[in-house]
Amino acid sequence: MTLLKKRALGLGIALVLAISGVAHAGKSYVDCDNCKGWNQPVKPFNIYGNTWYVGVNGLSSVLITSPLGHILVDGALPQSAALIEANIKALGFRIEDVKLIVNSHAHWDHAGGIAALARASGAVVAASASGAASLKSGTHGADDPQYYAHAPVRVPRVAKVRIVADNETLQVAPIGITAHMTPGHTPGSTTWSWTSCEQARCMNLVYADSLNPISRDGFLFTGKGNGPDISASFASSIAKVAALKCDIVLTAHPFLADILGKAAARTPQHNPFIDPEGCRNYAATASKLLGERVDRERGAR
Repeated sequence: MTLLKKRALGLGIALVLAISGVAHAGKSYVDCDNCKGWNQPVKPFNIYGNTWYVGVNGLSSVLITSPLGHILVDGALPQSAALIEANIKALGFRIEDVKLIVNSHAHWDHAGGIAALARASGAVVAASASGAASLKSGTHGADDPQYYAHAPVRVPRVAKVRIVADNETLQVAPIGITAHMTPGHTPGSTTWSWTSCEQARCMNLVYADSLNPISRDGFLFTGKGNGPDISASFASSIAKVAALKCDIVLTAHPFLADILGKAAARTPQHNPFIDPEGCRNYAATASKLLGERVDRERGAR
């Protein structure tokens, strides 16, 4: 079993534990089995060029900077917002200069801190249509594979969200970030891509959204009873990520792309984040997991 496959399987177990272990969701705090470990502080670091990691131990948040304003990708847990803001400050940047916040998917562990970060910065928040609805309501909808009607997790609402379309590029002065709709993990899952340069060498960076077929008990990606068959569209999302121009892959949970390990291994002569096979490898693991899940669902009928 590859290291990436082990991480993916580990994520599935972690998410199931996290979901089943939710005790309460207050205005600025979510309690779950894994939240404390996920929310451990991490010293911020450079990934490449004007792209920086400002997230926490188990949940990514990425800052893309320019002299005329910054873009922030994801906000982790509600209680992560203060840590993300502190990391931005530690790098010498100002939260007030964040002009755009975008979201991969609106689960509480990736979107919970966005409302606080938007208030602190005054930034525009952008997401897919489904993601925007979840951000504005403070919880994800019944069509989400991880929706629990008996105990929905609620986080601070985002008052206003700009809806972004597939392949639309959002600009903050010289920075452009492009949305790629990759539904499956959630109906509104979005992968983001942009370019960062060091001197004359530019790289294509991809913040690949979660591609894991994780769900509540009883949900079927192949439909029958709980909704339409979304297995083919999920497979198309995985193929889309595999086909992106991708020199550096980043993931919503850092361990899926070994983000912290690569940071520790980086030297002035070698940047292990640069891996032109990263997106394809990530997608290949996801494709295998989805295939196994679909086979189990169809075999159980």
